[in-house]
Amino acid sequence: MGASSFRARMTAERGIYVLSADRLAVSVSFTLNGVFFATLVSRLPDVREGLDIGNGTLGFLLLMVAAGSLLGLPSSGRLTQMFGTGNVIRAGVLMCATGLIVLAYGAGPAHSVVCTAVALFVFGVGTGIWDVAHNIAGAEIEQQSGRTLLPYFHGAFSIGSIFGALLGVPLAAAHVALSIHVGIVALSCATGTLCAVRYLAPAQVAATRPLSRPRSAWREPRTLAIGAMVLAFAAVEGSANDWLALALIDGYGAAHWVGVAGFVTFSCAMAVGRFTVPSILDRWGRAPVLWASAACTAAGTLLVVFAGYWVVVLVGIVLWGFGASTGFPVGVSAAADDPDRAAARVSVVSTIGYMAFVVAPPLMGVLADRVGTLNSLLAITALMVPAAVSVLATRPIRDSDAPRTSQK
Repeated sequence: MGASSFRARMTAERGIYVLSADRLAVSVSFTLNGVFFATLVSRLPDVREGLDIGNGTLGFLLLMVAAGSLLGLPSSGRLTQMFGTGNVIRAGVLMCATGLIVLAYGAGPAHSVVCTAVALFVFGVGTGIWDVAHNIAGAEIEQQSGRTLLPYFHGAFSIGSIFGALLGVPLAAAHVALSIHVGIVALSCATGTLCAVRYLAPAQVAATRPLSRPRSAWREPRTLAIGAMVLAFAAVEGSANDWLALALIDGYGAAHWVGVAGFVTFSCAMAVGRFTVPSILDRWGRAPVLWASAACTAAGTLLVVFAGYWVVVLVGIVLWGFGASTGFPVGVSAAADDPDRAAARVSVVSTIGYMAFVVAPPLMGVLADRVGTLNSLLAITALMVPAAVSVLATRPIRDSDAPRTSQK
């Protein structure tokens, strides 16, 4: 009896330890993914100057990131089921590191648009499979805990973005070579992620979930509606990632470092939102929170474009970031309500969401050349209307779910 109780207690303690290790590993993965992405965003003005290109061509280059992501996203759910989230994360981070290093060469010594495009495409493929893999890992941990956790993990991404952008501000101001900056980031972040992944189960999804047919998820109205909502929020978030710094530089005549600082402010607001929202979601449910987020985002983008005064612009950036913080993680959480179908549905929702990064960059680039970079941001404000309509799809599949999925 005593030995049995001792073994039961040790098993429980071990279970708690494994869950904590998984949370830490997923948090590190999201954080360093954010550092990767912010490093790219913070040096976009240098890429534009190094290649001597306009906004239209830059939009095409950003399209290559999205195209690469869309190539990897549809198969990423299946890959995680076959090889496990850890192995897919490993592949993704190595591709991202390779893409950044080649980018530095293409936009630096080579001065080659083609080389830069290939680098961004590889970076995009890596980002796509990495993104789905650690979202699936996070969704499974969330299901096990019975609490809202995915916004916290996405908050870790925002923290990584803040760090990456803050690192980019002084390096850009000091005119540090692009190759030195991205080389250090690529090697250090890849090493950190590979070490963290060791604390995930080697085949976390494959060992516990049967292979599901990913195509069937594309015929589910609820999954598609969630994807539409995520698409709208992703477009709003992506426009800030790709164009906010440039909009402040071109629209308000700000210095390069001020533009990057604007992106840092946006990332900070995103982080605050993602670390604040889980408790609000547990209390009020997904739909009310997402409706408030849509209104907050629309108001913020309008202030950024029309304010004219830096204090009001700053308020707009904060509102924009806070409102945009919830759409993607809550959409992924809703898609993963059924653990047996989580991999396929998260893959579908992520693929639809990343379509925003395919459509938005070239359209924003063309609009920026015609109406100005700042005014082009108005194109994404209206997307909060379909986002608000699609919010109802995030209601839980079962009314008997845990409190984190209860709706009011």
